[in-house]
Amino acid sequence: MTKYIVEGGNPLFGEVHISGAKNAAVAIIPAALMVNGVCRIENIPQISDVTLLLSILQDMGAKIRFLNKNTVEIDCSSAHNARVPYDSARRCRASYYLIGALLGRFGLADVALPGGCDFGGTRPIDQHLKGFNALGAQVEVQSGFINARAGETGRLKGANIFLDKVSVGATINIMLAAALAEGSTVIENVAKEPHIVDVANFLNSMGANIRGAGTDIIKIRGVEQLHGGTYSIIPDQIEAGTYMAAVAACGGQIKVCNIIPKHMDCITAKLLEMGVEVEEIEDNLLVRRIGPLMKTNIKTMPYPGFPTDMQPQLAAALCLAHGTSIITESVWSSRFRYTDEFKRMGAQIQVDGNLAIIEGVEHLSGAQIEACDLRAGAAMIIAALAAYGTSEITGVQYIERGYESVIEKFRKLGGNITSVEVPDEDEALSAG
Repeated sequence: MTKYIVEGGNPLFGEVHISGAKNAAVAIIPAALMVNGVCRIENIPQISDVTLLLSILQDMGAKIRFLNKNTVEIDCSSAHNARVPYDSARRCRASYYLIGALLGRFGLADVALPGGCDFGGTRPIDQHLKGFNALGAQVEVQSGFINARAGETGRLKGANIFLDKVSVGATINIMLAAALAEGSTVIENVAKEPHIVDVANFLNSMGANIRGAGTDIIKIRGVEQLHGGTYSIIPDQIEAGTYMAAVAACGGQIKVCNIIPKHMDCITAKLLEMGVEVEEIEDNLLVRRIGPLMKTNIKTMPYPGFPTDMQPQLAAALCLAHGTSIITESVWSSRFRYTDEFKRMGAQIQVDGNLAIIEGVEHLSGAQIEACDLRAGAAMIIAALAAYGTSEITGVQYIERGYESVIEKFRKLGGNITSVEVPDEDEALSAG
């Protein structure tokens, strides 16, 4: 088991280079299954979710070759259809994109439900299945697997689809399936996040015909096949925002490099309200906090609103802001599980349903804390770096799902953070 040891209380200074977008990469890799030829994908982040998805493709017969640590060639010309087992699917929520990709290419898919994903839970996939049904697939959920089959021709057929709820996952999954369907597909009430546009651009660069990504309506004219090509993934909006939030909490000045500033507007606006200075310099942002942090209110919304994936990181900073801040979570109801860990550090937070009320304190204190999900884990690092004393963070496997070289990047900014291996409790008991 790995844990992070953090000595907090120091401001951050220096430059941080942002990796490729995790949320784009985990959809583009399954999309490579649909391509008849070699895809060269550049600016791919080195994270565990990417490693897992590439491993799944290899198990299906794809040829994977890294040209350097952030450029990979994927050749799925000889790939075969295969059932995606539970052990693989449960470790990466984005494995559900394999359903759309497999349906598009082979006309059938057997994929285990992603870990933590159920129809009555916080992240249902009913809108994904509604889209597949509209495209002519027969979909059943049996024994924890999604079994989907195209019609008699083995190929999906274009359709008009209206999403009952704006869903990033459903938008991408339906777009994947429709790219190789017969005829035209129109998807309405879609999500508009930058990584949706990136996935559409990837598919188009490989020969797809997709228009409207980034607007309310996506129109897709199905093509017979996709060809190989080269594509570079956009910078990660949430990773960039995480380092910006860290400066807000710790103080100091950093240059956030290799970003698309327009994608950061929703995050920058809140930091400015909090008294953080943000200056745009070409494809970089200079972020500075030398004065006190001020309170603000946040409501998470689909893009271009404030992203739910940045809510815990900003909450970490607001724990140290003057006054009372209110966070309204309108996307995922279980997002506030991290607040109990912040309380261990002396934060004053009260949660009432989808509201978190944060009363700023003078300082946080180091403590033993546990990451409960990816973005909560990033928030734990921020809180620990800002706190007085030593913190130990467990559950770091969640963090490594979505942040490339997070220890090294924070250390280059002056953060005192190390990764240590400790015996697993079960191993320790058996050894004893």
